[in-house]
Amino acid sequence: MKNIKLIFSFVLLLAVAISCSIPDGIDYDTSFLSSATSANVSSIFTISTDNSGKVIVTPTGEGVTSSKVFFGHGIGTDASAVVATGGSASHIYPEGSYTVNIIYTDVIGNQTTANYPLVVTYRAPEDVVIKTSGEMKVNVTASYAKSFLVYYGDVPNEVGTPLPLGQTLPAHTYPAPGSSPFVMKVEAFSGGAATTTVTKTLYDLPIDFETPDVDLFAPYGSPISQFDTVNNPNATGLNTSSKVGMFTKGGTTSGTISLLNIPVNFAYGKKIKVMVYNPNPANIGKNVTLLLQGAIVPGQPANGVAIKKVPITTSGVWEQIVFDYGTISAIPAGAKFGQLILRYNDTQAGVQEVLYVDNFILTN
Repeated sequence: MKNIKLIFSFVLLLAVAISCSIPDGIDYDTSFLSSATSANVSSIFTISTDNSGKVIVTPTGEGVTSSKVFFGHGIGTDASAVVATGGSASHIYPEGSYTVNIIYTDVIGNQTTANYPLVVTYRAPEDVVIKTSGEMKVNVTASYAKSFLVYYGDVPNEVGTPLPLGQTLPAHTYPAPGSSPFVMKVEAFSGGAATTTVTKTLYDLPIDFETPDVDLFAPYGSPISQFDTVNNPNATGLNTSSKVGMFTKGGTTSGTISLLNIPVNFAYGKKIKVMVYNPNPANIGKNVTLLLQGAIVPGQPANGVAIKKVPITTSGVWEQIVFDYGTISAIPAGAKFGQLILRYNDTQAGVQEVLYVDNFILTN
């Protein structure tokens, strides 16, 4: 009888111990896991707008613990990525259409597969600006561009010259004066199908004032001079052009500077001839100054100037004056000059003195 009591007590104590080892509310029933599945799976694409081709893929879904993204582009390890819950993966795409495949995995390893179409379109380049400097070196800037093709516009059936982003093309020499204006064309490439084409008109000598809406001289100095395109005040004799330039002196050394974007090239001649018309007999004998600056000499810095002064000999009629830079022995035969500056009577005040000019020609 005593043994029976002991056995009963031990069984009761074991039952109490087991019941106390299971926390309240937890019954260790895992049967629900067999029915746990991911639901409402989807993918969010964030596509860059800067033509980099970068796409961020963000898988989403209820009950998803991880996702494997197959980008539909790339090889090896670059073709896919494993993404944890709440995470994203990124990939660089060329322009085109793709199918992104995603395998979603839930907490017990069940998998759901879904496919998503993706279209990557590059935008056309914007704000394309052609810059020329010195010896016709070309640089182009643009938004959303990957590369450029430059057409100088001086030969028929021209093949474009490739220009990588951020670089400058080497010097280019245009034909002898008399062939301009030239139209430079640049094609800007997005990296996809979209392109943008811009042009820039280039001018060199000779200069006249017959082209509407083209101002080839800009005034400078203090007080500033004025330069305007006007009707020819005396369309007879040596100059019957309908339009000419009118220079109004502002101060002692004020003048007007050319906006030529093709350098004056002494390989084609060292004399510049200019038609001038002096309306005031009191100004006979006063000098017209033609200053070339920004010298471009192979192997030398872009600096230096060449100055020639020629007096006016008459009034009331057009005359041609000649600036002969060949008399300056220090100027190399192949020198080029990036700017041409016109001044009038620059050793005296002479404010508001007027001089008409036309037909700037480079010759031998």
